[in-house]
Amino acid sequence: MKRYFIAGNWKMHKTIAEAVALASELKDKLADCKEKLMIAPPFTALQAVSKIVEGSNILLGAQNMGPEESGAHTGEISVLMLKDLGVRVVILGHSERRHTYGENDELINKKVRLALSHKLEVILCVGETLEEREHGMLENVIRRQLSEGLKGVELSALKDVTIAYEPVWAIGTGKTATPEDADAVHAFCRQVIAEMYGKDAAKAIVIQYGGSVKADNAAALMSKENIDGALVGGASLKAEAFVPIAKFR
Repeated sequence: MKRYFIAGNWKMHKTIAEAVALASELKDKLADCKEKLMIAPPFTALQAVSKIVEGSNILLGAQNMGPEESGAHTGEISVLMLKDLGVRVVILGHSERRHTYGENDELINKKVRLALSHKLEVILCVGETLEEREHGMLENVIRRQLSEGLKGVELSALKDVTIAYEPVWAIGTGKTATPEDADAVHAFCRQVIAEMYGKDAAKAIVIQYGGSVKADNAAALMSKENIDGALVGGASLKAEAFVPIAKFR
């Protein structure tokens, strides 16, 4: 049976106490969940949440990381610091990092390669803006973000990469790509991966959908052939919203 990867990105929410409370509730309510699970609290709560999820079926994720191991990089978080806290997965290239904070493909690729070299799993986010979609640029954007984001990544390391397709226009807006539209883009992502790494790699790679995933649309999205999970934003901030997504079947 296919195992889905359901990940919660808490973004800039939750004090340490709030994060501990939510992580504890999720640990309890998802103890019997058979899917692959991850939560990504804010940096300030990573250490406390790490202690909660240790030994559970929930992986600890980080929302971003710096492109260097150490040095004079004020305000950045190093891959070594994340590993020290028990982080297993890092989200890179999220549309908010790309469009709000100006991260380009070259920088994201540097982070991807650094994370993989330290044996962290990577969720590489790709997706188009509404303007890009309306101007027929969707495939060009996705192809560029995948090919540039994975540049220099060997086939042997691809097993630690998850792709998250997140149409920028659907993030936090309440709008969701139809399951059919999402599946079509996921299929295109597989086509690009096949061109880069071969058909077996394309078939094996996990591709999540991200963009206003909720309990009432999760099952329809997950039923599609090319959708292997969800990167959940707002609905991951409350157990009563996230648990039904993780237990969609």
